[in-house]
Amino acid sequence: MAYDCVKVIVVRDGSAILFSEFGQKPVNVGDVVLLGANVLCGAEPEGHVITTTIYLDTDYLVDQVFWQYAGLLRDRLDAQGLASQLYSEPAQILRIGEYRAGSLMPWLDELVALSIGRNFGAHFNRTQALWFSVANVIGPYVAVTPMRISPSQRARSRPTVPRSRRFAPLRDEARRAREAMIGDLAANWTLNDLACVVHLSPRQVARVFIDAYGKTPQAYLTMLRVEKMARLLRSTNLAVAGIGREVGWRSRSRAVEAFRECTGITPVQYRQMGVSPDSSPGSGQ
Repeated sequence: MAYDCVKVIVVRDGSAILFSEFGQKPVNVGDVVLLGANVLCGAEPEGHVITTTIYLDTDYLVDQVFWQYAGLLRDRLDAQGLASQLYSEPAQILRIGEYRAGSLMPWLDELVALSIGRNFGAHFNRTQALWFSVANVIGPYVAVTPMRISPSQRARSRPTVPRSRRFAPLRDEARRAREAMIGDLAANWTLNDLACVVHLSPRQVARVFIDAYGKTPQAYLTMLRVEKMARLLRSTNLAVAGIGREVGWRSRSRAVEAFRECTGITPVQYRQMGVSPDSSPGSGQ
């Protein structure tokens, strides 16, 4: 199964064979499995296996990356790009050792206890503190892709609206519909088009997609287009109308409207956030 969230799986007892994007690997006590969003993974216990799994919303993790590197990043979209480059491995087995894994158990037990009641608001600070304690132990073992970050990448944060997330198993049809849209953002995607891609009825594909990603396919497509617009506004001098057409909007007004709805500012304002005082105006204003 694949989930639209990051999973941290701590092996508490026993052993198993994992089948995932890293191939077939054994896991035992002292191992932590780290799975990126939308990564397929299955397991076959060897006798028995006991695990505790932490489900982490990707938006929540991107926010943590932003604040960790706030002095180097322009905004939350920059943080998303940095996170995808730093943590490019979709699936990892962290061999932290039985002693370190044992030190996690009291925190994991308390996380489980706090999760059962589902009164997350009342326990938010404690839950976050427990997660940070776990992350502090496993963090040094996470494989990171080396990269250089320019110190000139500085600006303000524009967080996006958080998503509702149920952490249900991700159906293959939802993932294929998402990949189809990512593969051709400029296409005029309709529910009928996506239904043909995944071989479901339009009503079914809408329901499956909403269950998986918390958004309608059209809303998700708009989000993807705005993210690409933001990248092009930062990295090119193309006119706003041209960028809008490249990501799939036929008119400049529609591109501006969608961008403002998602980010709270216009494309021109967003571009100006990255212009230094001594820079000359770009040709794409």
